[in-house]
Amino acid sequence: MDESSSCDIAKEKVNLETSQIAWKELQRFFAAGSAVFVAPDLDLVDVAYQFSIDNKDQVTTWMQNNQVALVSDQQAIEWFETDAEVWAVVVKPWILVQE
Repeated sequence: MDESSSCDIAKEKVNLETSQIAWKELQRFFAAGSAVFVAPDLDLVDVAYQFSIDNKDQVTTWMQNNQVALVSDQQAIEWFETDAEVWAVVVKPWILVQE
């Protein structure tokens, strides 16, 4: 199996692990500092894959562009108050979330 096929399989596995969930169900992860916001202009599956392979250069670029960051208190409050549903995927120790 070539590297491209391996990458595709890994991304498909991540895709199968994503789900829509009420933000209120993720409060404990936010409180623990492990909830990570992913900007809507990014592909959640691709971001999760890059986290899973520990691609620090790409993740750092996203962080510098404010496209990936720990969920802020303001975001958490807004999502809680509006009973928001978010897309989420676990990439231990993180929970990546996207509106």
